[in-house]
Amino acid sequence: MITEEQENKITDYLIAQQLSLDILVEIRDHMISQISDIQFRENISFEDAFLKIKESWNGEFKLVNYLLFYPTEIPLIAKRIIQEKYAGLFRKSLMIGLLALGVNVLLIFIAKNQEVYNIFFKLLNGSFLLGSVLILVFNYKIWKYLKADFKYKGKSLYTMYQQNIGLMVVCASSMAQVVMKNGNYAYQFFREHNHSEVFLTLVTLILPFILQTALVFAVFNFMEHKKNLAKMQEFLKPA
Repeated sequence: MITEEQENKITDYLIAQQLSLDILVEIRDHMISQISDIQFRENISFEDAFLKIKESWNGEFKLVNYLLFYPTEIPLIAKRIIQEKYAGLFRKSLMIGLLALGVNVLLIFIAKNQEVYNIFFKLLNGSFLLGSVLILVFNYKIWKYLKADFKYKGKSLYTMYQQNIGLMVVCASSMAQVVMKNGNYAYQFFREHNHSEVFLTLVTLILPFILQTALVFAVFNFMEHKKNLAKMQEFLKPA
């Protein structure tokens, strides 16, 4: 049976490995189970069992680069977990972005004229902007946990998603710029068969798609951040 003091030793060890707290909690539970199993099977002390587990996990805590999302090196096991989680979020975000792109093209043919389409264009992109802003506003209670440098015990990020919360602000700001524009080039290309500005037509269609996908990804990051914070109340109380 693992005591509270022994659990704290495991937690402190994992904090020293530069894991975010949500990953730490997931690994800690697994590590506690492994230590208990070894103690029972081999009838050895906690310290001996803990030492064996640390040796078996040693390669997983090797620091590696993940420059796409993290400016500093992170443990190998954290990179694997983060890549898997992000891949799922990105696939969902991409599907929503593609759906919005399809709706955008459909609106070109539904609109009676260019002025009506411009309104549709602004409403479509504005809905992404408004949605992200409302999510931030309604979740004001966790704003202090949004800072990329806000850490548990000054050493561990609270969640793996915390590093990318700033992405929402960047994408929302960029989307605000798109909302102020219109979709003239796309409308003229498809409805008036004006093919003289192919590049600007592509920009009109592709840029909102990229920003919509990125903004949805940022929102998913935020919601996962919030969900994981809720799972870690025992750690959040001292903060």
